[in-house]
Amino acid sequence: MNKSKLNITALLPVMLCFFTMGFVDLVGIASNYVKQDLGLADSQANLFPSLVFFWFLIFSVPTGLLMNKIGRRKTVLLSIAVTIVSLLIPIFSEGYIVMLIAFSLLGIGNTLMQTSLNPLISTIITGDRLASTLTFGQFVKAIASFLAPIIALWGATGALPLFGLGWRVLFPLYSVIAIISILWLGATNIKEEDINGHVSGFRECFALLRNPFILLCFLAIMCHVGIDVGTNTTAPKILQERLGFTLDEAAFATSLYFIFRTIGCLTGSVILRKLSTKKFMFISVGLMLLSMIGMLAFSSRIIIYAAIACVGFGNSNVFSMAFSEALMAMPKKKNEVSGLMIMGLFGGTLFPLAMGYFSDITGSQTGAVAIMTIGVIYLIGYTIKLKKQNI
Repeated sequence: MNKSKLNITALLPVMLCFFTMGFVDLVGIASNYVKQDLGLADSQANLFPSLVFFWFLIFSVPTGLLMNKIGRRKTVLLSIAVTIVSLLIPIFSEGYIVMLIAFSLLGIGNTLMQTSLNPLISTIITGDRLASTLTFGQFVKAIASFLAPIIALWGATGALPLFGLGWRVLFPLYSVIAIISILWLGATNIKEEDINGHVSGFRECFALLRNPFILLCFLAIMCHVGIDVGTNTTAPKILQERLGFTLDEAAFATSLYFIFRTIGCLTGSVILRKLSTKKFMFISVGLMLLSMIGMLAFSSRIIIYAAIACVGFGNSNVFSMAFSEALMAMPKKKNEVSGLMIMGLFGGTLFPLAMGYFSDITGSQTGAVAIMTIGVIYLIGYTIKLKKQNI
């Protein structure tokens, strides 16, 4: 009974950390408001989400090394501290360079958190409950994600006036939650096991790309994150462009995406108990393909909303499925595979950059959706390869 109480006591602040992890997704709606406020081109505005996810390429493996030295809990605490700094900066200024710095720090903090928080869960929950606990953590994270555009809208329309910040009211509110998170986790005693094993470096991780299936999984995760960040950023722009919505009216598109991504995270573990990974992946990418067709070819509000919902649900479990398939493919190299798959989140940098440039070239968001469609086509090929893979 005491052990059970200890686990619950430790689990609650960790779940609040998952909520804090979701703050990274505010970059989608924030980049749209910054674009409007500063009169930026799409390529300039899309640099914000690209910067956030660039740091996964740089810091994922060093974070693994850091965890061996200071422990997982302290690494999570450091990640929240960096996140708090990133949230405080935009309260005082919204200049272009200032926002670039703020989102860079947000990306660095989130890299540290993504790499260390999941392993921290494994020290609290073990056995059969681990997978469901991690899935619930993603559900908690998604709540923060879909609340961000709603809070930004309240601030922009004056429904939530706070120091005249407008949509930037997001930052002080989320920073308060982050401060509570760091204080609560800091006061929580979590006993971690001694780590004596080898922690991978860059060379060991990248060497795994010589394995064709590991390369396929790595690229699948890049496409998943690229589509995720791309939809988060582009969905409001599509409504503005095709239906003449104001940004405040179009902000609902981002919330709609995250609502269905949250539903997908919550139901995914249940569905995967009844269906194989390969079958569920096929259903997921099928929904995503329908979504791309809807966003490319139609201007109906209902169809666009349905397309956003489909990509939200379809893309919600791609990371966990590709990640688990990669681990099962090389069970003796879990450390190296894990580090490499986290690096795959770098796709959140490449896709928005390409989408911004192509939307500028084509003069519409069709160019951005076309880039996401390429990612979906790759995932279809990956799913076909999964059916042939005997794991």
